[in-house]
Formats: sequence, C-alpha cells, structure tokens
Amino acid sequence: MIFRVLLSVLLLINVAQAAQPSFSKSKRILADIYREQPVSFYCNCDYIKKGKKLVPDLDSCGYEPRKNAKRASRIEWEHVMPAWAFGHQLQCWQDGGRKNCRKNNKFRQMEADMHNLVPAVGEVNGDRSNYSFAMIPGEGRRYGSCDVEVDFKARAAEPAPHRRGDVARSYFYMRDTYGIRISKKQRKLLEAWAKQDPVDDWERRRNDLIELRQGNRNPYVK
Repeated sequence: MIFRVLLSVLLLINVAQAAQPSFSKSKRILADIYREQPVSFYCNCDYIKKGKKLVPDLDSCGYEPRKNAKRASRIEWEHVMPAWAFGHQLQCWQDGGRKNCRKNNKFRQMEADMHNLVPAVGEVNGDRSNYSFAMIPGEGRRYGSCDVEVDFKARAAEPAPHRRGDVARSYFYMRDTYGIRISKKQRKLLEAWAKQDPVDDWERRRNDLIELRQGNRNPYVK
C-alpha cells in the first residue's frame, strides 16, 4: 500500500515537472516547427540540422562574421524581447539576475514562450545582447549583406524593414500576456513598425503551429 502511494506521488511529480515551461524544451519544439522555414530571422540565412546543432549557410545570405566566427557558425534561439527586458521587472532578477529567476515560475514561462523566440545567427544574437530596438542613422552594417545594424555605444539594434513588424507583434504580445512595461517612445516606434510591415504568411503559419504546441496564439498576428 505504501509503495503504491509513493509511486503515485512520484508519477504526479513527474507529470508536474513535464508540464512546467522550459526554455530548452521550447527550443527543441521550435527546431521542429522551423523545419518548414529554416531561415534565420535577422539575416535570412538558410540553415540545416547537423546532429543536434543548427548550422547556417552563411554564403546563402552573404553573411560575414564581424568578430566571432565560431558563434557565427551556429543558429541560436533569440528572445525578440530580451530576457533582461522582461526579467529585470521581477524581484527575482533584482535579487540575483537571470540565474536566480530560473526558480521563478513566471520568469520560466516568459523565457520559454515560443511566440517570443526566433532563430538567429549566434553572433548577431550575442551582439544584439539586451539592446532595445531603435532606428539607427545610416547603414552601418557589420555582417556583410545581413541587413541588421547594432550600435554598441547607443546599446541599440535595428532589424531589416521586413522584420520590424514581427518584432513589434512579439513585443505587444509579451506586454499584454505578462504585463511587461514598455516605454512610450518604444511603443510609438513599434506601432509604426507594425503598420509598415504587415503580417505575412509565415507569421500566420508559425502562429498556428505554436498554438498547437503551446496552447495559445499571438492575437496581433491576424
């Protein structure tokens, strides 16, 4: 009898753990979803799966590493709204940063939310860091033909015109779903980007596929 009770408890614990959001689990699911569209978000680089790694074809998009060729040789899953932007508003972040927030259920859910994750060339993901999106004067490209600008001094990044609406809709989704604060200046810019770059077919398809796996939609992708 005691054995059966213990077994039941262990099963309930395993089920609860399986149901918890996980960034690593979301990345595996997204890798499967993006088999329909294996193209990096910022640079439009084709990529393939080699073993457990996603490897970009840099020649397919004219990408030239700025500084970190090793990181440029892999695809990483980028938080469109960076983890700092939604994490630092939580007390757990104030008490110990991202590592400490991994103990927080809300943070884990935000970190794992697939509506806010896209495949990116690793070097671009690293350079973008937790910078805000903005319009950067000039076309100071640092990655060959890849149409993304990063201003390290201003701590800002500017995506290509055809990605700006995607960015805006991810931000608005995170704001509404989790109560994340966005500055008035940022909101106005994102509203303009959403109008200039309407929803495309892949965004709709991606939204459908994520709903099947995660159980909810981004209402801004109509």
